[in-house]
Amino acid sequence: MCGPTPAGSGQAVRSGRWAVARRGQALLETALVLPVLLLLAFGVVGVGRVVQAQMAVSAVAREAARVAALAGTPSEASSRGVAHAQEVARGYGLTRGSLEVTVEPGDLARGSQVRSAARYDVALDDLPLLGWARVTVRSEHVERVDLYRSRWSGGER
Repeated sequence: MCGPTPAGSGQAVRSGRWAVARRGQALLETALVLPVLLLLAFGVVGVGRVVQAQMAVSAVAREAARVAALAGTPSEASSRGVAHAQEVARGYGLTRGSLEVTVEPGDLARGSQVRSAARYDVALDDLPLLGWARVTVRSEHVERVDLYRSRWSGGER
């Protein structure tokens, strides 16, 4: 038979096992919580991108209608409105090529309305966990042709 064991050696073994169990528990909790936290963080970034794109698309539609309402002829209104919309979109960083702008100038009579619509697909494929998501944002704007605009366009009299 062995001799007597020193007092407290059972206590040391129990506390060592307890420390290992606590480290394992902390690792398990981290493994369970980390994906949820990452999804929340990337979700906030994704929502921010969608909100920014919505504001940009709204500005694109507004500016396209504004420029078109100042044009002399309906065909000029459409081409100038779309061209200016592309410039504004570049300024806002809408450069992925999915921007669609339409301008309906009507007859450009005094007091008439010019309508524009813009559509953009926000791709979140560069964000982990959200690569599958695509969000479409749209905006429409109506601009009134000035009541006091001259009937003469350009150099015509």
